[in-house]
Amino acid sequence: MYKEAVASTGLHNLRGNRRWTMIVLGLLSVFGLFLLTFSRHSSFNHCRLRTFNSAMAFSSSTEQDQSQYINLNPLQATGNAKDNEEHVLILTPLKNAEAYLPRYFELVERMSYPKHLVSLAFLVSDTTDKTVPMLKEKANQLLNPTNGDERYHSVSIFEKNFDFILPEDRRHEFEMQPLRRSFMARSRNYLLSAALRHEHAWVLWLDVDVVEYPETILEDLQSVDVDVVVPNCLRETDDNSFWGYDKNNWQETDQSLEMQRELDPEYVLLEGYFEFLTGRYLMVDMPTHNGRLLKVPLDGVGATFTLVKAHVHREGANFPPYAFQHQVETEGFAKMAKAMGFGVYGLPGYLIYHIMNS
Repeated sequence: MYKEAVASTGLHNLRGNRRWTMIVLGLLSVFGLFLLTFSRHSSFNHCRLRTFNSAMAFSSSTEQDQSQYINLNPLQATGNAKDNEEHVLILTPLKNAEAYLPRYFELVERMSYPKHLVSLAFLVSDTTDKTVPMLKEKANQLLNPTNGDERYHSVSIFEKNFDFILPEDRRHEFEMQPLRRSFMARSRNYLLSAALRHEHAWVLWLDVDVVEYPETILEDLQSVDVDVVVPNCLRETDDNSFWGYDKNNWQETDQSLEMQRELDPEYVLLEGYFEFLTGRYLMVDMPTHNGRLLKVPLDGVGATFTLVKAHVHREGANFPPYAFQHQVETEGFAKMAKAMGFGVYGLPGYLIYHIMNS
């Protein structure tokens, strides 16, 4: 009888121990799952650096599981952007750009516009140099500065190859331009669609090889308060002589419009080439002494430094990779924006400088 009681007590204790063991293991499992979930969300929420594929994976893994209500009605781009704390998205397509990146970032960081209102995004294509590693290193610095006030809103790096290889010495040949500019248009559209977010009120298209502009240029161009605005881009020269660079900023003339009436609709017009003179009035040929902020209407723009109110892109004006009113890419964008009723302007007296390349 005593042995049976002892056995019964031992069995009861064993069952009790198993019960407590299961409870403890259950609690540990819940705690471990909580830590794993928290750490994953923490790392995602600070992720600002990604390729195009990983960006898409990031979006699908976090944003599709929750609904969002975003009221875009208050979003505006105004002439007092800095005071109104309006966000600016700087977009730069890149290809084998390692030689230009140090000066590019030096100028961007020198801008007086508040850094917490600035997002940077890059699309790297068909690149064989150290552009991507350099971007990753710099992005880490911009997002983790010693002074927290110097932190940028976001930095995104996308990579998309188009398998378009053009020898550098043929880059500016007349015959290559329609095809080359068509691929550039595709690159810009990829970058725009991947990087534009609901907080962005302005979009700045900035060439990587622009080598000089005023630190207040964003506030200056925003103060003009038009849909699309470009400064006058010259070439950097050793003797400081006046040498126009961005000839894609222009006005149509009676002569150029008359000539286009006889053209095949698919024919793409190009500026700065003697093979086909268009008769347009280039901004690099306009007077520059009438004040930096004096604006003139334009019919075509380049993208060395092009500031766009974000709603222009959101409403559908992008970079046509096909002939649109005889233009592709940036000039096609200007034509499209004007066809939609937006204002496109240039500042002949506001000078910036591009590197003297071939």
